[in-house]
Amino acid sequence: MSTNRRRTYLTPNDVAELLMVNPVTVRQWAARGLLRAVRTPGGHRRFLLSDVEEFARSRGAEPGARPHARPARVLIVDDDPQFALYLAELISLRDPDISIELAHDGFEAGIKTESFRPHAVVLDVMMPGLDGFQVCRLLRTRCALDHIRIVAVTGCHTPESAELMIAAGANACLPKPIDPETLLRELGLQKEEGSTVPPATAARA
Repeated sequence: MSTNRRRTYLTPNDVAELLMVNPVTVRQWAARGLLRAVRTPGGHRRFLLSDVEEFARSRGAEPGARPHARPARVLIVDDDPQFALYLAELISLRDPDISIELAHDGFEAGIKTESFRPHAVVLDVMMPGLDGFQVCRLLRTRCALDHIRIVAVTGCHTPESAELMIAAGANACLPKPIDPETLLRELGLQKEEGSTVPPATAARA
């Protein structure tokens, strides 16, 4: 790698894309002193590529080496048991080797996230008690969990609500009824030859 490339400065969004996390996570790493950053005269954070690569390797990752990596464990959080089971079937049909756990409220989601250690979470936004926004923020405040890919789903999808969910730390926010291929793609489960998914009409709002 050339010296010039290693001296390249990256924005938080650049780092997020390279490490396949949310920009909010990158800013939290910097705020905690976990990822070295410099400040521009305007007060914006910038990151040396060499520092980002060193940070990634210290966490057992290789920057950009596994884009859209397939998760081995997925936690589905939704207060509609039937819809949660539908999503579990959808994911299992695409990859039967994936371990799946279900949670039906925000409190159960927190407990199962700690015990199950998922690589990805499908998170309903509108739930009683702790809603999806609160759950997402809680997950992003835990350093040991900040690598999790969070795909939010909601029956009240608007551009504004999606933007708020992304700001809370979600990687994506999708509307219900769910488009199966879009959800699977966001989870890193790209379509393979001969694979099938349940019809989209099976997804409930």
